[in-house]
Amino acid sequence: MIARVSAVPIPARSALVLALASVAGGAAFAWPLLVRAPGDARVESILMFVAVLPVLVVVVLVELTAGHLDARALAMLGVLAALGAAVRPLGAGAAGIETTFALLVLGGRVYGPGFGLVLGAVTMFASALLTGGVGPWLPFQMLAAGWIGLGAGLLPAVRGRGELVLLVTYGALAALAFGLAMNLWFWPFAVGLDTGLSHLPGAPLLDNLGRFLAFSAVTSLGWDIGRAVTTGALIVLAGPAILGALRRAARRAAFNPAPSVRG
Repeated sequence: MIARVSAVPIPARSALVLALASVAGGAAFAWPLLVRAPGDARVESILMFVAVLPVLVVVVLVELTAGHLDARALAMLGVLAALGAAVRPLGAGAAGIETTFALLVLGGRVYGPGFGLVLGAVTMFASALLTGGVGPWLPFQMLAAGWIGLGAGLLPAVRGRGELVLLVTYGALAALAFGLAMNLWFWPFAVGLDTGLSHLPGAPLLDNLGRFLAFSAVTSLGWDIGRAVTTGALIVLAGPAILGALRRAARRAAFNPAPSVRG
């Protein structure tokens, strides 16, 4: 049996709120593929998604932390979020170098999905404050990074070399998915209407999906691959040491136990 901890428990009501918010958040990311109304109706739909997403992020964070985040978990969250926000600018301006996602994966892995979600969102928020990166894209970044931490906490419970392979694979795929998700929501604003990469309002779903994938391949695939490689390399190089340190801290803090599973 492998013991797991949950620094931020997710009771049934919080799980339901998280599930509903994730569905709504996914729709906010995918609005270019979902909204087919032209003209003013399309603009209103876009503004609705952009306006609602920050509310969803706040609701999820409040639901997960209110009454569930004790002083020990809060202290660990502060340390890891501050570290993630501090190292993120180190990769700014370099081709796809991302120094934060590995920490989100490792933190979510050790302290559970609830902690991972909060860690991802808070890290992106703190990083934006440090670098002046506050804008309409920030709630999207917070939710996408939160999903990365959440997913890391839900990975199968294995240890040793298998765990490292699992985390490297997940971290690389999550880094690629982050790039695609962030491309998707602003894609219609990035390209004019006269190219094969443009979003076409009212076009069939598969047509716009093909255009989006072509747009991502041309504009950001190199950066996304660089982010995936950097994340995987950092997990390989620093993962074992960081996992050990985080698990020792978890044992000393005596966080809430999560159900044990075989692995």
